[in-house]
Order: sequence, then structure tokens, then C-alpha cells
Amino acid sequence: MRTGKDKTLHIVPAGIGETTGVAFLGAGKYPCALGGSGIVFQVQKTEGDGATPAGLYWPEKVFYRPDHEKEPKTRLPVQYLKKNSGWCEDPGNPDYNKRVDLPHPAAAESMWRDDHLYDLGLVISHNRYPVRPGKGSAIFFHLARAGQTPTRGCVALSRDDFVEILKDIGPETLIRIHPGG
Repeated sequence: MRTGKDKTLHIVPAGIGETTGVAFLGAGKYPCALGGSGIVFQVQKTEGDGATPAGLYWPEKVFYRPDHEKEPKTRLPVQYLKKNSGWCEDPGNPDYNKRVDLPHPAAAESMWRDDHLYDLGLVISHNRYPVRPGKGSAIFFHLARAGQTPTRGCVALSRDDFVEILKDIGPETLIRIHPGG
């Protein structure tokens, strides 16, 4: 468990343009994968750019795939995925950057994936209040691929590290994704 007063989960890239970094929470240090285009400032973030947006966020909701994971222990709201769970990626649609049911009339990513990346995930507040069309959707924390290969803009962690972090964060937690440099 975290000790000390800092309730911030810090994501720090390995360097400018790097696709790996470290998540710091209290005394914990966890390797993570970042977007294939590195980290960009929020004002530069665009849909489909493959970049992780720098900024200050809060955790919103944990999701999990119930046929692969048990409900995680966390103080955050938790929602299980269904086979028709999706996330709207169409900037021209009113459901942009929101969870939707599939099939959906607009472009939407399936959250029920075969690669296990979304077996466990966390929605963060990037581009959510308000939602700005084209400024990036589906920026999650989720499970990492073997070798921590780059994401499409999310932050990805090993399952064990992610489960440990989820146990220790809550609604009061801030998430700071630091720019490279």
C-alpha cells in the first residue's frame, strides 16, 4: 500500500519520444508502455495520432472482462464488459469518446478483445468533460502486451502491477502524465 501524502499516480516517459516509461505511485515503481507516437501535450492530441496525452487526469471507472478476470479490488466504480461493449471513436458522432453497445452506427472499437489487453482497464478523464470532437478517444490504462510494445495512446502495465495499483487508488487519486524531457 502507498505511504506518504502524495495521492498522485505519475506516468513518466523514458525520454522524449519514448514509448516506454515508469508509473510511480508512492514508493511503487512500475514499468509501462506508452503510445507509439510518444507523449504529446493535450492541445496537440488528435484522434488516431497514436500519442499518449500529457496532462492531469482522474480515474473514472475500472472495467474488466468477466470470463478472463475476477472483479478487481479497488475503491473506484467497477463495470464488467459484455460481448457487445464498445467505445465510440467517430468525432462526428454524439457518442464520441463514450462507451457504446455494438453494433453502433458510428466507428467504434470493440472492448471485448481476443488479445487480452482489455481484460482489465481503467477509463481516465482525458477529453471527457467536455468531450471535444477529434481530441482523442479511448485513452485507458490497460494490460500490456509481452515486451511492453507501444499502445495506440494508452498507458499499459503488466497484470500484476496493474492489479496492485488498482488496490491503492480511489476517486481522490490524480493521474499526471508527464511530457518527455
